[in-house]
Amino acid sequence: LADTAAFSPARIVLVATSAVRDAGNGAEFRARVRAATGHEIRVLTGDEEAGLIGRGLTADPALRDLRDFYVFDLGGGSRECLAFSDRRIEQARSLQLGCVRLTERFVTDPAAPLSDVTRVAVAAHARAVVASSGFQFSLPAGATAVGTGGPVTTVRSIFGASVCQSFYATSPVVQVAELRKLLATLGAMPLARRKHIAGLPPERADVFPVALATLLAVAEIGGFTALRNSLFNLRYGLADEALT
Repeated sequence: LADTAAFSPARIVLVATSAVRDAGNGAEFRARVRAATGHEIRVLTGDEEAGLIGRGLTADPALRDLRDFYVFDLGGGSRECLAFSDRRIEQARSLQLGCVRLTERFVTDPAAPLSDVTRVAVAAHARAVVASSGFQFSLPAGATAVGTGGPVTTVRSIFGASVCQSFYATSPVVQVAELRKLLATLGAMPLARRKHIAGLPPERADVFPVALATLLAVAEIGGFTALRNSLFNLRYGLADEALT
């Protein structure tokens, strides 16, 4: 909050997502933040989170020509799946498929390479959760799949670093075939080696292989060959809401 002082904001909004809404001590955490800052935390429901992510996406000028498209936002605790028809949200689901959550559930030794058994188990679980959610891949064939959240952004950072490009010089379109190759390469590495991959934040190296596995699982369910990355997700949706 100290960083905001120079901007003299008229309003400050604090929100929390999956980690706090699922935590047993979430109320205690909110109380401690209120005592320390004087601000209440708004804990978003899964539906609110999905809707605000969708609201942020429609603010992305690079996506202004898209009419029918899917959005998949992968975080640590949850994954939001949305379908837009004529730029309006037709479906929105918040699923417990975050990469931290699944790493804790399926990976017994985060320091070791990701085994084929674990990779298959993560993918099967992701497919089962999506199927049970009722989310339908019902848009016209060829609809664009937009990927947001840290893992897709990190993929671009890794690709850029590998050819000495800045993040913004990389293509926003990430091919699913490239994701498979990246998972095969990084998944075979122990954690200590993954932490030295350029473009991959060391503090995320433990959960990144599972993040790739879940990205691939959803892409395969929908039959997508590529994901179009956007940086306009929850924060932009919150800003748009606060300004209206």
